Amino acid sequence: MSHILDGLNSAQRQAVTATDGPVLVLAGPGSGKTRVLTRRIAYLIQEMGVPPWRIMAMTFTNKAAREMLNRVTTVLEGNTKGLIIGTFHKICAMILRREASFLPIANDYVIFDTADQRALMKLVLIEDLNLSDKQYTPQMVLGKVSNAKNDLIHPENYPINSYRDEIIQRAYQRYQLRLVANNAVDFDDLLMRAVMLFEQQPTVLQRYQTSYDHMLVDEFQDTNLAQYRLVQQLVERHQNIFCVGDEDQSIYRWRGADYRNVRRLREDFPDLQSILLEQNYRSTQTILDAARAVIDKNPHRTKKALFTDRGDGVKLMLHEAHDEVEEGQFVVETIATLTATDDIDPGECAVMYRTNAQSRAIEEAFVRANLAYRLIGATQFYRRKEIKDVLAYLRVVHNPDDDISMLRIINTPTRGIGKKTLETLQAWANNTQGSLYRVIEAMVDTPEQAPLSGRALNSVRRFGELLRGWQDVKAELPVNDLIQLILDETGFQDSLIDGTDEGNDRWGNVEEFVNVSVDFADVPLAEFLTELALVSEVDDLPEDVNAPSLMTLHAAKGLEFDVVFLVGLEEGILPHINSIDDPEQMAEERRLFYVGMTRARERLYLLYAFERFRYGSRDQFGVSRFLADVPSELLVGNRPLGGARQRREAAVTAWPSGGGRNGPDLPFDLPNNGARQRVFHSGERVVHAKYGEGIVIESKLRTSDEEVSVMFDDFGMKHLLASLAKLRKLDG
Repeated sequence: MSHILDGLNSAQRQAVTATDGPVLVLAGPGSGKTRVLTRRIAYLIQEMGVPPWRIMAMTFTNKAAREMLNRVTTVLEGNTKGLIIGTFHKICAMILRREASFLPIANDYVIFDTADQRALMKLVLIEDLNLSDKQYTPQMVLGKVSNAKNDLIHPENYPINSYRDEIIQRAYQRYQLRLVANNAVDFDDLLMRAVMLFEQQPTVLQRYQTSYDHMLVDEFQDTNLAQYRLVQQLVERHQNIFCVGDEDQSIYRWRGADYRNVRRLREDFPDLQSILLEQNYRSTQTILDAARAVIDKNPHRTKKALFTDRGDGVKLMLHEAHDEVEEGQFVVETIATLTATDDIDPGECAVMYRTNAQSRAIEEAFVRANLAYRLIGATQFYRRKEIKDVLAYLRVVHNPDDDISMLRIINTPTRGIGKKTLETLQAWANNTQGSLYRVIEAMVDTPEQAPLSGRALNSVRRFGELLRGWQDVKAELPVNDLIQLILDETGFQDSLIDGTDEGNDRWGNVEEFVNVSVDFADVPLAEFLTELALVSEVDDLPEDVNAPSLMTLHAAKGLEFDVVFLVGLEEGILPHINSIDDPEQMAEERRLFYVGMTRARERLYLLYAFERFRYGSRDQFGVSRFLADVPSELLVGNRPLGGARQRREAAVTAWPSGGGRNGPDLPFDLPNNGARQRVFHSGERVVHAKYGEGIVIESKLRTSDEEVSVMFDDFGMKHLLASLAKLRKLDG
């Protein structure tokens, strides 16, 4: 046991050695939560005699799962056979494949990614509901459907309070039917179907409850209602649940995460042991004190007195740039200076921002300075077109009824199956209520009955023969050999290499994909496809690039750097304009700022611009209200010179509504955001010179204008600036 507890502080030891029953570990940033989780698993196995195969640990990324398994294996010197550590989605995918006989899908189902989901929802909107996908965009409808699934709301129970809700409910129903017809699930289905399975099949649930005596959950604050219910079902018998999380780092509300699950855990498990991890091993005390001052303003949370043995460190640098160009220039020049004079490694610097659009000016600054950088959250390897094309081939070979993947590959590379031929195939498939593959297969076997002739029929039959050949050998060939066979027989390489560098790069990506597949030579095709479908953005993060990282604050979760630049700290950016009128969203914006601050180990730079180019014009947004919560004694900063200073002093000096004139003083005065009172309100009828009559859905103040969202009777949803749109009220 001394080996397992070696190097742990008293609170960590208390968590690792906790008795059976429900345990909640509230772990502040940098407090060693992964160490506690892995040592807890090791303690269960070695000291409490729990067999590894009776332990299940759930995480949110494959990377975290791999790290935890590696650590446990190291501590126990390999005694981990049967231990399950995986993401929620991966574990649910495993359960659904095992229990497919109870489901409307077969165990060779495929997992649709975001692009597949949008393609399918577009078919639902246009073909099934005869709607415009411009008025009801697939992305919008899928967002509502995803929220419903996360809250375990089935299509028939979707709440209808408006005509728009009725459309979404109908789209949700048709979308689910099409998923089943494609023998497919989306990511939210993995969770919802697992919960439904356990609700509808008590004997199946009992089998899993008796198979696993201990359940551990990482990043518990990021769970949604479906994940919470799943965990609740699995531990109902033995109550041995060990959750590690931090309400203050819950920043994924937009994708269903609910920090209130911490409160639900306390209510549903009265015997819950709560343990605080407050010692930070990452940041200096100055950074921790500044971050704590910011997050302490949020209600309904457990306060933590974060402390460290690393000393006070340097003060936070607050910098006002004239605009986004100067902001980027300051970042690049500072990184260049730090790496040249302070022995800071370039890879230990990170620039973080609220929205992806902010990266452009930062990237351009790096390009102008001829400095390397890595952009986190750009097009990921597995989302590149050529990779998705190859994956689509594999998915059709694995699951021939996957029409979405079939539509992607049927004429890629070009093989003479044009739009008209495809329409004929789809019409025949609809008439026979079969998949495109079944139609193609019929043309191979009985060409005389086909509604095609000549070159079109020959092209379809050749393609069908290829598909059948791959089907025949898929069980015999390793995945990498199957991929190579498909590439060779389709002429994929010739279709990509077109004499350009871009073409060579695309083929290079495909070759790299083949290299990746070699590692899965002994893995069935179904498992290979599942692994790739569940790859997350953090899993794609390259480990070997020694360059500053650029990323959104959401993507920064779980990472840490010696030097962090938080840019764009202005009202309307952080906090985001869409959050200002919503207390729950504002609390999350504050948590997002807190997460960004606590990514820094040694130095933290806080930047805002006097003016910024947004919404098609130059505007002054005002400094983020969160900066007023940082104690002035923890800050140092420089005042801008010249015209920028003069223009700023000429601006209105009142602090934004809800902001910090009552907060600590900053080194200099802060400009106002200039927002005025709202004129338009939800439910009002308005008229526009071009779009005609409509109803106001919502109205939000921007820094110098009012943004009005109107559902027009004939033109659908439009987002307008009141000063330009010249809307006129019809009611009163």
